[in-house]
Amino acid sequence: MNIFEESKKFIPGGVNSPVRAYGSVGGDPVIVKSAKGSKIYSEDGKEYIDYVGSWGPMITGHADDDIISEVKRAADMGTSFGAPTKAELDIAKMICDMVPSVEMVRLVSSGTEALMSAIRLARAYTKRDKIIKFEGCYHGHSDSLLVKSGSGLLTFNQPSSPGVPEDFAKHTLIAQFNDIESVKSLIADNKGQIACLLVEPVAGNMGLVLPKEGFLADLRKACDSDGIVLLFDEVITGFRIAKGGSQAYYDVMPDITTMGKIIGGGLPVGAFGGKREIMQMMSPVGPVYQAGTLSGNPLATAAGIAMLKKLSQPDFYKNLKAKSDILYDAMAENCKKLGLNYAYNRVESMACLFFTEGKVESFQDAMKSDTKKYAKFFHEMLNRGINLAPSQFEAMFVSSAHSEEDLEKTAKAHYESLKAL
Repeated sequence: MNIFEESKKFIPGGVNSPVRAYGSVGGDPVIVKSAKGSKIYSEDGKEYIDYVGSWGPMITGHADDDIISEVKRAADMGTSFGAPTKAELDIAKMICDMVPSVEMVRLVSSGTEALMSAIRLARAYTKRDKIIKFEGCYHGHSDSLLVKSGSGLLTFNQPSSPGVPEDFAKHTLIAQFNDIESVKSLIADNKGQIACLLVEPVAGNMGLVLPKEGFLADLRKACDSDGIVLLFDEVITGFRIAKGGSQAYYDVMPDITTMGKIIGGGLPVGAFGGKREIMQMMSPVGPVYQAGTLSGNPLATAAGIAMLKKLSQPDFYKNLKAKSDILYDAMAENCKKLGLNYAYNRVESMACLFFTEGKVESFQDAMKSDTKKYAKFFHEMLNRGINLAPSQFEAMFVSSAHSEEDLEKTAKAHYESLKAL
């Protein structure tokens, strides 16, 4: 049986998230049967070294023994209560301790839900309607955010989605990442009307685009100038590039932070948190309503607590960076050996090779990438047992479970794949 073809009869496109369909690289997707450590295993018996890591959260590798053990322990006591648990308190205290700007936090079930709720909170706090987001940044699929977004929307060349009312979209203003003047201009033209400025501090959904020096600090100043809530979307970068996320790494504090992925150890989870005075506007103590039966799910909190304990270990990030250096330095050297001047962005354990020359510092730069060449490269790597994201506009992730042998094999495959193009 062809599982993908059979899935198309019952699931739109055969997938439950669009980028999984391999639309931008061609061919049928790998159907994953299991995963362990740095590897995934397909239904047809093939093994791949994985650098997708469920789009980032598998920072300690797949099926981490400590995390799985805690999930099993929690499952034995019940899978869902829809009622408070001590584990919710435990993980909330850990998040507030680890993320510099977060004084209170609310758990939800996904990054999309976190962003949707955080924006509602910012609008209520400021009594304003408009928001600023950046072209090419993806913040989930809620209506007001599907305007010039990144991730799968770039793959399918859809700057927005049908089904989003114009009345929703008109409140969303679009700035250019790494262009502070575009932000200042929007603020000047909409004085006193903007509730929040929403940004991935490291853009991870148009490939990987790093903030220019001073850009995040300038955003902080621009928001302060007009009473705008600065909202960092750290669904990808939170606990990935540093223990305290991008805000700790770049030393710029937002008013609200959204998190996801890693804080559930791979289970469905999200969170948003920030200043106490803002967060206390949330129901039941404040007027801003948000609810969810699965919020603070006992399996997700158990996995998250186990994960955050591992990330708090001394030298975890130092050791992860050392592993990442082995691969990413080799990739840069491979390009040099082959005389290729492709743009190559990297921060800690995240990286992206763009199939375009020159720097990639913005959405417009990323859009110059040769996606057909990336598709060929993707399949060359896959044929050599290396699983990368099936889109030019995503990052790759090294985990602590990758061995030196994994990294060296990947570097060799990278060289051979580039040479074969």
